[in-house]
Amino acid sequence: MEKTFELEIIASDRVFYTGPCESLVFPGIDGAQGVWANHERTVTCVSAGELKYKVDDQWNYAAISDGYAEITGDHVVLIADTVERPEEIDIKRAEEAKARAEEKMRQKQSIMEYYHTQVALNKAMNRLKVNQKHFK
Repeated sequence: MEKTFELEIIASDRVFYTGPCESLVFPGIDGAQGVWANHERTVTCVSAGELKYKVDDQWNYAAISDGYAEITGDHVVLIADTVERPEEIDIKRAEEAKARAEEKMRQKQSIMEYYHTQVALNKAMNRLKVNQKHFK
């Protein structure tokens, strides 16, 4: 069996996963970030995208929003606003959110409204992508 580290994935509304992990890959600012046991200590940003983590030699997938990760070698805490398994994603709701955000992007907005709309659009598109890729 591979070496493991303790992984905690925490969303704003629940503890998504806590337990041993063999490998973790999460979206970062500069692309995908990988973590194995005895990883160097660091704190880094998590970008919205696809999260995957390996437990008992099986990959698990989720859609994750922006957050951060604290890596201490034998323990990783990943905190984000939302974390959802592909089968938990409501496709109809995600498609409606995407359509609303796309319509709002076509309207004149303040800079702050534009950034909020861009975040909403990215979140909806990410949810749809992860669901379509991993939930058949």
